[in-house]
Amino acid sequence: MAVTGSRRDVLHFGCGATASLGVSALVGAPAPVRVLAQEAPATNATAEDFFYREDWFGEPWRKPETAVLIHGNAESSIVWYAWMPRMAQEFRVLRPDLPGLGRSRIPVGFDWSLPNLATFVAHVLDKAGIDSAHIIGAKVGGTIAMQFAADYPARTRTLSVASSPASVPATVRSYANPSQIPQLDRLGSGASKEMVDYWENMFKMAPEIPTKGLRNAVSDLARDGVLQRIKAPTLVMTADRSKMQSVEQTREYQKLIRNSRLVVLQSDGYHIAASNAGECISNVLTFIKETHRA
Repeated sequence: MAVTGSRRDVLHFGCGATASLGVSALVGAPAPVRVLAQEAPATNATAEDFFYREDWFGEPWRKPETAVLIHGNAESSIVWYAWMPRMAQEFRVLRPDLPGLGRSRIPVGFDWSLPNLATFVAHVLDKAGIDSAHIIGAKVGGTIAMQFAADYPARTRTLSVASSPASVPATVRSYANPSQIPQLDRLGSGASKEMVDYWENMFKMAPEIPTKGLRNAVSDLARDGVLQRIKAPTLVMTADRSKMQSVEQTREYQKLIRNSRLVVLQSDGYHIAASNAGECISNVLTFIKETHRA
């Protein structure tokens, strides 16, 4: 049983056993590790096919809806740290590690494409026993979230994306690796030195195969008709001075999603899910509540 107001990380291991931090572990299960800093890439011994973290900070008798948070390239599920205190008081939060990143293995014969990445997220929902959820993604994670919403409409309650390109922007295409992009472009001029150092180290540690695979997977969702197939109520968030894509470019693709709205935050960084986490969370929570009332 989880303790109200406490952190509850559920780590899922390849053998199928689970263990909750703050709760006695199942006999024979590997000891869970609370992640307080950056996480080293998983080894074959620690990785599993569909790893995810699960958090619920609310009352143990409540049965909350589920929210799925999908991270960006060269990252892992730990980057949603700032979202947990508020989101996990409202939702059962699942944070998957995308293939080859964090503690998820790359499935055998995996083809790096957006439809396959959306199916990967669907497998995480299956593993967690969830039929449908609020799907939330940042950067490339948001692009995967849009593909998921188009391919799995019955499993998508709402869709929220932050700084998520519907195609590879020219400003990003020139870089061979995400680690080459200046962190102040990503996090904004207001980021502290400690935050910049943290993220620089994270990108330096990112394995090459999944990083390249995710970068190459992003296609033109408008050209492919993906955006036009999204039925879920959708929130698109971007920065007013983003160096990834302009507000006008974001609005162009947002308008193709029939039941959507655009929110523009004041920031010169494009990873607003990290640099403007509080504002993003407030907008997502308000948006979901409004869709419930509607």
